[in-house]
Amino acid sequence: MTEAKNQKTLEAMKNFAEQYAKRTGTYFCAEPSVTAVVIQGLARHKEELGSPLCPCRHYEDKEAEVKDTFWNCPCVPMRERKECHCMLFITPDNEFAGEQQEISWEDLNSATY
Repeated sequence: MTEAKNQKTLEAMKNFAEQYAKRTGTYFCAEPSVTAVVIQGLARHKEELGSPLCPCRHYEDKEAEVKDTFWNCPCVPMRERKECHCMLFITPDNEFAGEQQEISWEDLNSATY
């Protein structure tokens, strides 16, 4: 993959996460590195698998999971109950919720997936 394509995918996942948080009234984790690592993982799966498969779970067969769509972000638990295993989208009443629905490029690029 080219660096330009990687950056474009990362930007798309960043924009998706920010817009989804705003639309659902959820917030990113108070620790920006958690948000950054999850967004990077989503971008990597988007490039490798064609879908932003949840990066925080173990899969025996990632391709089968992508086809099943249950764990494609936003996953079914998030869409149905606002439960995000990755702690990317956190409800305001959660002790780990920050006050941000956006992440800076500096924070996004400083964490390592």
